[in-house]
Amino acid sequence: MKLLATAFAACAVFAPPVDAGAQEPRRASVAPPKVHAVAPALAAYTDEVLFGDVWERQDLSPRDRSLVTITALIAGGHVEQTPGHFNRALDNGVTRAELSGVITHLAFYAGWPRAMSAVTVADEVFKARDAAGKAN
Repeated sequence: MKLLATAFAACAVFAPPVDAGAQEPRRASVAPPKVHAVAPALAAYTDEVLFGDVWERQDLSPRDRSLVTITALIAGGHVEQTPGHFNRALDNGVTRAELSGVITHLAFYAGWPRAMSAVTVADEVFKARDAAGKAN
């Protein structure tokens, strides 16, 4: 229970202040529908803290933040999370060649199986983007 209370307190500290009188336009949720259904608080933290605050900070460009994120996901073997972040990286200006270079580089640092898994996901993302007519 103490761990849960500590987690909630940490989220409150890092959450942006709320102005009750402000009417901010509601942006679309980044969290998938199943996260909203299963863990609504996690969906809220995903939308408000992770993508509403952390991804909006100016210390890294969106492109650099994407490079860091895809590197961490590949190195950690988090295959299920990579399609969305590969797409986000491409939307943020990372090229297909750069994504390929990250995967190849990580083979030597994170392991061959993780890089090979990332290649499979990247291929699926590239094919889907080609079918949708997305240039990058």
